[in-house]
Amino acid sequence: MKKMILILLILLLLSYYCFPCKKEEVKKDEVRGVFVSYIEIEEYLKNKEEEESKKEIDQMISNVYDFGLNTIVLQVRPCSDAIYYSKIFPLSTYLTDFTYSYDVLSYFIDKCHEKDMKLIAWINPYRIQTVENLDLIKEGHPAYPYLGTDMIYMNGGVYYNPSYDEVTDLIVDGVLEVLEYPVDGVLFDDYFYPSDDIDIIEYEKYKENNDITMEEYHLMIINQMIQKVYQICHDKNISFGISPDGNIDNNYQKNYADVKRWMKEDNYIDFIMPQIYYGFYNQNKPFLDVSYEWESYLLNDRIHYYVALAFYKVGKEDYYAFSGKDEWIYNNNIMMREVIVSRNIHNYHGFVFFRYDNLFDQNQFTENSQMEVNHVKKLLK
Repeated sequence: MKKMILILLILLLLSYYCFPCKKEEVKKDEVRGVFVSYIEIEEYLKNKEEEESKKEIDQMISNVYDFGLNTIVLQVRPCSDAIYYSKIFPLSTYLTDFTYSYDVLSYFIDKCHEKDMKLIAWINPYRIQTVENLDLIKEGHPAYPYLGTDMIYMNGGVYYNPSYDEVTDLIVDGVLEVLEYPVDGVLFDDYFYPSDDIDIIEYEKYKENNDITMEEYHLMIINQMIQKVYQICHDKNISFGISPDGNIDNNYQKNYADVKRWMKEDNYIDFIMPQIYYGFYNQNKPFLDVSYEWESYLLNDRIHYYVALAFYKVGKEDYYAFSGKDEWIYNNNIMMREVIVSRNIHNYHGFVFFRYDNLFDQNQFTENSQMEVNHVKKLLK
């Protein structure tokens, strides 16, 4: 099977180099995106006054546009906070009062739309803060009333307990705020349950009248939340998707993300964006095998398939790939090849690179970075 897959990849590459795809052969609505995380928000905007920070945003959007990409996936709420005017969440600590003189999300959207680019609002639903920054949860913060209760979980980080209706309501209300902006989509990342026993008390109460395992209970809780978020997005005609762990087993054993159900049934998601952050020679999770595994579960033709790709690994050792750990060091066209393969997945509609700095910050470039950039740009022509 692996030999057949490798032969297919070789044929795809030969067809690309010898007979380059015409533009009309690639989906016209292909999402070509990049993640802009809280790391970039802090790096380019923190402690900068309005005029200077707007120039930074202008430059970021121009860089993305000139590269040939058409979508920014912007982390609008990293830690129960907001980079927009919110009545629920405090201003993100990755910004400052200077930046709060204007609405950062609104400015990003306007500038993207001026260039006919899309902006997808990326939200981390349950993460509140790091333990080191616990003092930032002050009066007025939505998590403040829950400190010292089992609605808050602390172990290396601070998280909401997913099993409480109040927490689900907070997440839904937060998404409703984002939907007041003309975003082109809403995305949840892969962080759901922060631990197996965060809601042991709630589970034991529920089990008194229901025959259910803890794993099934966790999946049910997350599914209920996802359905509510999907519905409010659907009511606003805004697409909703999730970017889960690329390892399907991890979604069930650690995060309790019911990805197989979401890709099969209606009323959960509009698109799936698995983080397939693996190389072709990863010993345990080679890119081709993982891609086709995801495809095998994508049984609902209404759901679009996007793929998140690991530009951050370019030129670096991938320790957990074991025998394939040096692949990213000795190859400089992995991103291009992974896009080509992904375009052949059923219901494929695009890719998103993680993350902005790895494409555009020369200080973070490895020896392979520029070659990877050149290969991808050729692919996007």
